[in-house]
Amino acid sequence: MGPTASGKTALAVSLVERFPLEIISVDSALVYRGMDIGTAKPDAATLARAPHHLLDIRDPTEAYSAAAFCNDALRLMSDIVARGMVPLLVGGTMLYFRALLNGLDDLPRADAALRRKLEVEAASRGWPALHADLARIDPPTAARLAPNDAQRIGRALEIFQLTGKPMSALLDQAQTALPYRVLQLALIPSERAALHQRIAARFDAMLADGLIEEVKTLRRKFALTADLPAMRAVGYRQAWAYLNGEIDLTGLREQGLAATRQLAKRQLTWLRSWPDAVTLDCLAGDLEIQAFAEVERHLGSGVGGEST
Repeated sequence: MGPTASGKTALAVSLVERFPLEIISVDSALVYRGMDIGTAKPDAATLARAPHHLLDIRDPTEAYSAAAFCNDALRLMSDIVARGMVPLLVGGTMLYFRALLNGLDDLPRADAALRRKLEVEAASRGWPALHADLARIDPPTAARLAPNDAQRIGRALEIFQLTGKPMSALLDQAQTALPYRVLQLALIPSERAALHQRIAARFDAMLADGLIEEVKTLRRKFALTADLPAMRAVGYRQAWAYLNGEIDLTGLREQGLAATRQLAKRQLTWLRSWPDAVTLDCLAGDLEIQAFAEVERHLGSGVGGEST
């Protein structure tokens, strides 16, 4: 687990080349076909060295949920263990990790009428104002969300109005359901500025590699709208606005970098309060050595039991 640009994929590939592991991607954007550049999807050479499960399994017009991820991941984990291998789950979608570790929650279904009411209110007051409302009733959830994250702010407020309870409290009631011994490695940078430098270098590389053209192609190929989860992903949302003439290239870069830094901040907020995680400095020169030692200890202690 780790924030964006923390080097999760590179470390995972090194682990796969040393231990009997198979990678399952834990990323809500990598599931989409055709979204390669803006998601930093592993390239063909990387996938040849270390195949990944749960890449390219949905069109960008389709939804993918934590429940769908859990179903897919549990099925794959069972298959991997049956082959005598160990599942290695890699990614930065912390909600998916939490759902897998703690079991699926019993949250109420979406209420279309209530959601429309919230959207009307947001049109009048703005999503940051509704985010402030959420911070008063559910501080833990609000702390993990950007002030303009309309989908998740709306869902959290909807849950509170339907149940009278904050979403964070309902999630905390979920019972542990994962039938494996688990080693959790959290890649957390010792210097935030260094992570920001990595983020900037990677975003500039995405622009140079054709992010804008990728979004153009997706718009031609699929009946996309700006409110689809796939197009709300960091980088894609800003490229969409650029193609619509809402911002210029400088604005795309500035807004894309700001959104990516905000994403990393939210991911780190999750990780710093994550129970049972072994923290590794993703900037450390001996990161691989530390990770190898942790995995070797974990696998060595798993005689007679299943591990992940």
